[in-house]
Amino acid sequence: MPHTAEPPLTTIPADLTSLADYERRAVAHMPEATWRHIASGAGQECTLRQNRLAFERLLLEPRALACLQGATTHTTLLGQRHAAPVLLAPVAYHRLVHPGGECETARAAAAMQTGMVVSTLASQTLEDIARSARAAAAELRHDQAPLWFQLYLQPKRSHSLELVRRAEAAGYQALVVTIDATVKRARFALPPGVEAVNIQSFPSLAQRPQGLAGPILFGTPLVESAPTWEDIAWLRQQCTLPLIVKGVVSPRDAMRAVELGADALIVSNHGGRVLDGLPAAIDILPRVAETVAGRVPLLLDGGIRSGTDIVKALALGASAVLVGRPQLHALAVAGLLGVAHMLHLLRAELELAMAQLGCTRIAVIDRSVLWPPE
Repeated sequence: MPHTAEPPLTTIPADLTSLADYERRAVAHMPEATWRHIASGAGQECTLRQNRLAFERLLLEPRALACLQGATTHTTLLGQRHAAPVLLAPVAYHRLVHPGGECETARAAAAMQTGMVVSTLASQTLEDIARSARAAAAELRHDQAPLWFQLYLQPKRSHSLELVRRAEAAGYQALVVTIDATVKRARFALPPGVEAVNIQSFPSLAQRPQGLAGPILFGTPLVESAPTWEDIAWLRQQCTLPLIVKGVVSPRDAMRAVELGADALIVSNHGGRVLDGLPAAIDILPRVAETVAGRVPLLLDGGIRSGTDIVKALALGASAVLVGRPQLHALAVAGLLGVAHMLHLLRAELELAMAQLGCTRIAVIDRSVLWPPE
């Protein structure tokens, strides 16, 4: 029988000491269908598994007795200061796992001075989320952490532009346009009270079953209206914010995005949720880094579960990483407190790894920390 989801915890138990612990515990704090949706990947989930296995294959070489005076995890990205090279990735529908939704997550990120990327498919308005982040930072007397808006290009450019202008007006500091998930399979039915409120007034292109003789995908409005590189060029002309292109797998696509004016790229296979059979994100990163050759910063999204994962991504060319599913695990388990604690765990693991590797700054982490040394 389906279980009844347990309410969020109000304190952090002593046995919650890693992101894996949050993942195991989250199963009990959300409906089974929601858990399956969050945990699932495309196809046979080969890419989903590879995102983790690839990190496990990478090994580190420590450096003993290094001087660690003045060590810090602070870094600067696109002119914005980050307490650590970690951001919350854009993830849809936070209210699936907690009634406080994205506003709760934003307050936790602000408390931990961690950047957050808000999804087009957020279950709360992008304005309310921004206000929550600002209020939390002000309450704690922190500088506001970077807040970025993720855009799914809409079939009508006027609707895309409406979202961009709302993000600019609300104080978002960068625009992240996702290019790899326009065409994907969606089987999960949202429960009552959870919806993509920021685009609810736009017409939907959701496909309806056509029968065995009808069009499958090609020839449907979803494909016919799919965005192209021309839309990226148009968006660059319209957007006053730094433009980050997310969903880069091909080095050729990476260079195309840079040539069209992208200010940064996010190497990502969408958490293994769009196309099965892709390489792990961390395996893609070195090829993209070699091709881009430092023209723009690279970020990595996919499979990050520990501080050592962060170090490995930085060693292979990333300037920062994004964390996706773990934020929903933590939000389901303990709300704001859970997300803040999850980020604290990542930061603590990152600092410990840097200390063991003799790295006092993010900028000095390179391939020399990997085993065998290069």
